[in-house]
Amino acid sequence: MLVVFGIVVLALVLFVTEALPIDVTAILVMVLLMLLGTEGLVNLTHISTAEGISGFSNPATITVLAMLILSSGISRTGLVQILGRKMAAFAGEDRDRQLLATIGVAGPVSGFINNTPVVAILVPIITDLAHAGKTSPSKLLLPLSYASMFGGMLTLIGTSTNILASDISGRLLGHPFGMFEFTKLGVIVLVVGSLYLLTVGHRLIPERVPVDEDYIQEYAIEEYLTEVVVDPESPLVGQTVETAIDGVAFDADILQVVRDGEEFIEPLGHKTIRAGDVLRLRAGRETLQQLVERDTLTLTGHPPRTEAELEPDTEAAQTLVEVVIPRGSFLAGKSLASSTFRQRYDANVLAFRSRGETVRDHMDRRRIRVGDTLLIQAAPDSIDRLSDNEDFIVAHEPEQPHYRTEKIPHATAIMAGVVGLAAVPWGAIGSALAGLTGVGAFSALAALSMPILVTALAGVVAMVVAGVLEPTELYDAVEWDVIFLLAGIIPLGIALEQTGGADLLGALVAATGTYLPPLGVLWVFYMATGLLTGVISNNASVVLMLPVAVEAANGVGASPFAFVLAVTFAASTAFLTPVGYQTNLFVYGPGGYKFSDYIRVGAPLQVLLSVVTVVGIAFFWGL
Repeated sequence: MLVVFGIVVLALVLFVTEALPIDVTAILVMVLLMLLGTEGLVNLTHISTAEGISGFSNPATITVLAMLILSSGISRTGLVQILGRKMAAFAGEDRDRQLLATIGVAGPVSGFINNTPVVAILVPIITDLAHAGKTSPSKLLLPLSYASMFGGMLTLIGTSTNILASDISGRLLGHPFGMFEFTKLGVIVLVVGSLYLLTVGHRLIPERVPVDEDYIQEYAIEEYLTEVVVDPESPLVGQTVETAIDGVAFDADILQVVRDGEEFIEPLGHKTIRAGDVLRLRAGRETLQQLVERDTLTLTGHPPRTEAELEPDTEAAQTLVEVVIPRGSFLAGKSLASSTFRQRYDANVLAFRSRGETVRDHMDRRRIRVGDTLLIQAAPDSIDRLSDNEDFIVAHEPEQPHYRTEKIPHATAIMAGVVGLAAVPWGAIGSALAGLTGVGAFSALAALSMPILVTALAGVVAMVVAGVLEPTELYDAVEWDVIFLLAGIIPLGIALEQTGGADLLGALVAATGTYLPPLGVLWVFYMATGLLTGVISNNASVVLMLPVAVEAANGVGASPFAFVLAVTFAASTAFLTPVGYQTNLFVYGPGGYKFSDYIRVGAPLQVLLSVVTVVGIAFFWGL
């Protein structure tokens, strides 16, 4: 038990500090459990090799994988984007209508498409909507994330946490969740949470991003932008832009070349520098001084101070854009120097936001983390390529998006079939038909089962057959770090159960039953899960808390299923920090938020929904 507790503590530390990517941490946990298990060095964790790798074959893992693919298929048709545009047309420039439209689309849609890709799809639409209506994106993006969490609790498939919790509930209690098991409570959470955002929440959100969009001023990089003239005797004459400045020795980039009044932007790499060229640079003062002295450059005295001054005088689309790094991106965990980002996309990074900090210099040395937002300069075709790549979330819609709109009927029919077939109570229908008709053959329906795992995998095949997805796109659609996280963390929950760790923790919490009624203990579990999810992933908190919750419920003589529901809802509605839930990370940078903004807006919401959820569980399912 002590060994397993030690592994839990190690996992928590690694999750919080992000010393390793979350999926690598999960694999480390899995390896430690097996090394110290029955077939390892000593029998300390009671985890065999088969149990250690059981997370890879767990129904929850496979179901989440299939649902990620199905969600990708829906997004590639442009269905959510079309709904977003209709939302924008309805909202116009009225802030209240913009907020209502944001919540009205994100909430219900997240009940049937995994809420993580829903937010990824809507971030650029909401950002464009805000700027078009002269509203700060900060006022809309955090409500977008929160609304997607409300909506995720409408059905079993709204979030990967629900699917994982259903599997654990089935193993511990023999009671997995039905497709619409908690929809009635989910609707109440959605309505109450939405009313909070519409009345109180939006007043608590500061306008972190200026209404008048100007990235140069927003990221405060005016001092890092400079214009220099290449003197005839400069050693840069005759060199290409790509080789002119040693990126290792100098923290600087050539953003544009102006020659005879004509402005050149990306791709610049192979353009030869001539005497008299005006180079627009990104460089700090110290670096600039070194370049001027070494390369015989002359300052023009007219550096660009606004986004309009930095963009070329052409009818091309904007050349500055924000890009968010989602989980699974090839950039996550790498530095700009170690990746091929610049070469692959002909793009310059002017600054980036990481966990509320704006980084403007020595960016090549900083490790890019999930949720970081890069301010890049690139040509329109490069921005389009970034938009088409699932390694990035571009905070503006492309001018000519590539959607398979003709496949919308196929995708919606397939998704409806996946949900419908899994939700149909085949047993009850068979018994009813047999009783009404007297035909015993109908009773065979009672034995028919359509688990969501089966219907989801069938839906994946149907998407490929119908041409909604290409076969090669299946692998790109999966967030593999989430899959490895599930596979690695599931054995930790098993170890907690088998070593008695869950029993011990459950008994300790049950001791509060001496002072609190069962409803109070249930509330304690809700709040504890919410706080834990704020510092580690929602899936990890469910794995750790559910076995403990079941034991605590048994200890106070309450319904274990009620406690399972409380933990599930708390883990899927974590509002207090940007790092506990992936959708919060997606809006962190584009919204310009500070860590404290999540506490300011999320803490009252967390307390409000804790009461609503706990009372709702007691009312609908009993204690």
